Amino acid sequence: MSDDLAARVRDVLSVDPEEYEAQAEADADVVKSELAAGTFDNYQSIVGFEYEFYAVADGRWTASEDDGVHALMRVPRRLLELMGFEKELGLHNAEMTTSPQPLNPHGLRAQESEIRSRLSAALDCTNAEGIRLVSDGLWTIPPAGETAREYLTDSVSFDDVRMATNMSDSVRYHAMANGPNVPDTMSIEAPHVELEADTVMPESLITSIQPHYQVAHAADLPLYFNYALRVAGPLLALGVNSPFFPPDLYDDADAQEILEDSHMENRIAVFESVLNTGDTEKVRFPEDLSGIEEAVDRVAQDATTVPMPVPRGDRFDDQFATLRRKHGTFWRWVRPVFEGATKSSANARIEFRPVAAQPTVRDSVAFQAAFAGLMESLTKREHPVIDQNWETARENFYSAMRDGLDGGQRWITNAGEETVDRERVYEDLLAHAADGLRSAGCSEEEADRYIEPLRARLDAGCTPASWKVTRVREELADGASFEDAVTSMQREYIGRQSETLVDGSFADWL
Repeated sequence: MSDDLAARVRDVLSVDPEEYEAQAEADADVVKSELAAGTFDNYQSIVGFEYEFYAVADGRWTASEDDGVHALMRVPRRLLELMGFEKELGLHNAEMTTSPQPLNPHGLRAQESEIRSRLSAALDCTNAEGIRLVSDGLWTIPPAGETAREYLTDSVSFDDVRMATNMSDSVRYHAMANGPNVPDTMSIEAPHVELEADTVMPESLITSIQPHYQVAHAADLPLYFNYALRVAGPLLALGVNSPFFPPDLYDDADAQEILEDSHMENRIAVFESVLNTGDTEKVRFPEDLSGIEEAVDRVAQDATTVPMPVPRGDRFDDQFATLRRKHGTFWRWVRPVFEGATKSSANARIEFRPVAAQPTVRDSVAFQAAFAGLMESLTKREHPVIDQNWETARENFYSAMRDGLDGGQRWITNAGEETVDRERVYEDLLAHAADGLRSAGCSEEEADRYIEPLRARLDAGCTPASWKVTRVREELADGASFEDAVTSMQREYIGRQSETLVDGSFADWL
């Protein structure tokens, strides 16, 4: 922390909010004009991927199994640069963003190969420092010698600027805790969990994957978007991976109460409760879109967390730089994106945010491929699930958050029949995901390979979250305390992942 960072935060807080909002509205008009001119249209669908990790100690220098094995670790900034990864909210975070590729067999293989090659190189870098990157939904073992509560709430003040000690040195992140519309405290609201902080640092508990799907014709984005809302619940139910918090964040409820009331995807509750303040729901399941201009207006009219100065450069999308900046805090579980460094690369795409980081690369890529395949197939086949009430799609999403595969997903099959039968829901869903991949040029074998990790979960009736819950129950049955049970489970998770992250799959664990 430094006075220089605090000074930069003050500069941000001095931006006139009315001028900022006016510029965002003007930028929205630019985007809508370019949309009308066809600037954001492309001849093919394109996919991309964001992949978040957290860092832990690999345990080689610990004196015993109880001494910091797989404890959370801060990633040296120079190491992030060597890895070619980007910083995220917490000092323990690292993020990879892939190069966009056409949605075809070569593009999908390129996405997977890039993730594997870059992650392998990053693991080599971190290994030399006694650090391991973990692909997971929510960390549970705090840094050695600290509690999770201390790590997440520690902060310092420079005059009137409050800054989290363990947050990356991003002005935007620190400004979010100091703006005029920010409450004095931010809290996590989840069963039996109690945590309040004076910064947004509790959000750094969570990590996710974010597949991107670029539509060929921008005017069609609302249709794809509305289909994406309807697959959000079923895909989330397959991908749940955060049933536990660090044990020191729980109240005095006993272990059985915690297990009974716990959500299978606590990551959802963390993001929503920390960043939604007062009457402003910044993070939420979005409503259907009726037109492409509405997608732009939603970003422009979204409540501003902190107005920030926006430099204008030579990129095409610098013509609407303030709108892009505002989009950075337009937190929706599914959201539209309008970007492009040049006019020829301008694109309209959907960012799909419900799914946690998965146990292995293959599982994470399975969600990217399944989402892209569904976007291709459901729209082309005019699948009747588009007629599902938005309220039902929303309830599917939060049922999946609470109960994972046991959440009773409601679906409309290709035959137009509504069902809550798990086998019928996913038979139809995954068949269309594979169909979309085949229509993009994949062979039947290739399409099935991408979808297979998700089918394996259905066959076993096991998600990463339920795997974790089972392990904790087994530890408790053997007489462990709740804290020791969660810690043991987490170490086993990381241990198994160390053998399968790059080249295996979660199915190898089952």
